[in-house]
Amino acid sequence: MSRASDLLLTAIAPAVWGSTYIVTTELLPAGYPLTVAMLRALPAGLLLLALVRQLPRGIWWPRTFLLGALNFSFFWAMLFVSAYRLPGGVAATVGAIQPLIVLGLSRAVMGTVVRPLSVLAGLAGIGGVALLVLTPAAALEPVGIAAGLAGAVSMAFGTVLSRHWQPPVPPLTFTAWQLTAGGLLLVPVALAFEPALPMPTTENLIGFLYLGVIGGALTYIVWFRGLARLDPATVSPLGFLSPLVAVVLGWALLGQDLSLLQIGGMVVVLGSVWLSQRAQATVAQPAAGGKAISSAAR
Repeated sequence: MSRASDLLLTAIAPAVWGSTYIVTTELLPAGYPLTVAMLRALPAGLLLLALVRQLPRGIWWPRTFLLGALNFSFFWAMLFVSAYRLPGGVAATVGAIQPLIVLGLSRAVMGTVVRPLSVLAGLAGIGGVALLVLTPAAALEPVGIAAGLAGAVSMAFGTVLSRHWQPPVPPLTFTAWQLTAGGLLLVPVALAFEPALPMPTTENLIGFLYLGVIGGALTYIVWFRGLARLDPATVSPLGFLSPLVAVVLGWALLGQDLSLLQIGGMVVVLGSVWLSQRAQATVAQPAAGGKAISSAAR
């Protein structure tokens, strides 16, 4: 499969994640962020684990739980804390710093070349997300800002380490391990900090099923497959598509307003994604010896 095909397939994951907000607000009970995160990860992880019938071995036990915490447990917990304490636009803009963090970590951990064009694309992406989702009435709250930054750092570390370590198993198995580990780590946290979940309605069950199977298992299989084939600095900017899809779904399904400023933000976001891919395509060109720079840094 060509690099362009890998990019398009990987982009499906953050695009689908853009539907998480509308599914959560319209189909799930409010006030249970940790429980929702646990139920999104653990059942899907156990289902995939039953399909692959393969457990981690040796060094992959601690690595799996570390990656599960970075990509799911801690990241989702901080994401929900940020979302509850900040207006959605502020939370999304704070989280949009992740691609820039990934650039720095990729350089430090994998020796990946950082192009100025990639940095420019990351800054443009943050600006585009701000135009897309920020409102004049947006307020800043220190704990929410700190949680949003912590979540972005967590996901950035998870993205880079998932690519750097590259387990000797298919993406399906790798996803099963991480979802299960992340869900297990969330169980005691959800039990300790949240009341018992009320009897779920049919709408609740549909929401949990969607977030677990489609928004969790299937999309992360695609995401980790992309990370196995492309470097983190290429994959991470695709995350800008998530707030873009969220705004479009809010306009299409909930009748929310879509201003000219937001449309301009969409154009900037798409431009930043294109610019980042153009910059990383230069880095990924095969060297004279037939190996890509990013592959040599494994």
